[in-house]
Amino acid sequence: MTTANPAATKAITGGEFLIRDVRSDDIFTPEEWTEEHRMMLQTGLDFVAQRIIPNLDRIEALEEGLTPKLLEEVGELGLLGSSVPSELGGMGLDFKSTMLITESIGGAHSFAVSFAAHTGIGTLPILYYGTDEQKKKYIPDLATGTRKGCYCLTEPGSGSDANSGKTSARLNDAGTHYVLNGQKMWITNGGFADIFIVFAKIEDDENLSAFILEREYEGISMNPEEKKMGIKG
Repeated sequence: MTTANPAATKAITGGEFLIRDVRSDDIFTPEEWTEEHRMMLQTGLDFVAQRIIPNLDRIEALEEGLTPKLLEEVGELGLLGSSVPSELGGMGLDFKSTMLITESIGGAHSFAVSFAAHTGIGTLPILYYGTDEQKKKYIPDLATGTRKGCYCLTEPGSGSDANSGKTSARLNDAGTHYVLNGQKMWITNGGFADIFIVFAKIEDDENLSAFILEREYEGISMNPEEKKMGIKG
C-alpha cells in the first residue's frame, strides 16, 4: 500500500485493493468516524444486544409475528430508513452511516438477513428505479417498518440462473395492468411481507422485468413455512 498527501476519499470497488496500489487516504477508517457515525453504530449494537440476543430461541423457533415486530422496533429507531431521503420518511444519512448500521446488525443471527432483505433488495429497487408516484406510495412505510418488503426472484426451477425463470407477465386486454403467473420460493421475509418486488418476463422478452405487488392483491397465495436448517429469522 502506498501513501500520499491527504485528498478526497475515493470509492474502492470490492476487493480492488488486493490487485492495485491504493493510497492510505482513500480508505475509510474508524479514526474518520463522526459523532453521528458512532451514534448510529452504537444504536444498532444496543438493539441487537437488548432485543435480538435475548430472543434468539424464539426467533429460531419461527414464533409467529416476532420478526415483523422486531423490524417495526428497529424501524422506530430509524435504522430501516438510514439511506432513504428525509422527504420520503427516511433519515437521509450518508453511505458510511448505512454501512456502519449494517455492520452493527450483522451480529443479529438470522434477523440480520431479514433486516438486510428489507432495507436492501426489498426497498432500494423502488427507491432507485420507481416512479415518483411509487416512491411516495411505498417508501415512507418501508423506511419506518410499517410495511415490510421482500424480493421475489428465485423459483422452483431457477436460482442463480435467474433469467431462466418461468414467471410471466401479460398486459390485460384493457391495457391497465399486468397479470402475473408463476411461483417463487426461498423468499426472505416472504411469509410476512406486505410489499413484493417480483421478477417476471413480459411475453417474449429475453430479460426479466420487476413489478411491485401488494400482499392483498387478488391471486396471491402462500405455502406453509418451510422447515429450513438455517436463516429462520
